[in-house]
Amino acid sequence: MPLGRPLLDRLSAMPRFLRACADQLPREEWARPPAPGQFSLVEHCCHLRDLEEEGYLLRIRRMLRETGPALEDFDGGSVAAARNYPAQDLARALQAFVDARSQNLAQLSALGEQELARTGQFGAEGSITLVRLAEMMAAHDAEHRGEIESLFRSLKRPAPT
Repeated sequence: MPLGRPLLDRLSAMPRFLRACADQLPREEWARPPAPGQFSLVEHCCHLRDLEEEGYLLRIRRMLRETGPALEDFDGGSVAAARNYPAQDLARALQAFVDARSQNLAQLSALGEQELARTGQFGAEGSITLVRLAEMMAAHDAEHRGEIESLFRSLKRPAPT
């Protein structure tokens, strides 16, 4: 059984949501965090880009090529600090995220039941399947969507729907 349409739809929604956010928020507010220690819109896009490219893409590839690989965690806080997210270009980060997500969606949606059942070892989660990884991606998207909606509220602007 292929990956379910509702899950694919949830994963497809994040790039559209981020584009709408970038379109709706004035450029001068792209790097404005809602509070100290919280991500601005550009920081969210950079984090999502890096996790998509260096986390999910690599995990999917390894789970398909290796038998039960140990999957590395992605230390988003360290990566954000090292790469100076606030100084990065939102449009480029967003496009890189969209491209990486498109690759991941194309690969995941083409997999059959046996491939989707392939596993990897992921920290405290233990053994996860590719389906579970896709569910974790969608849950991570939902967390960031909530944070971005809070960001818009803090800037006294309506969040995209």
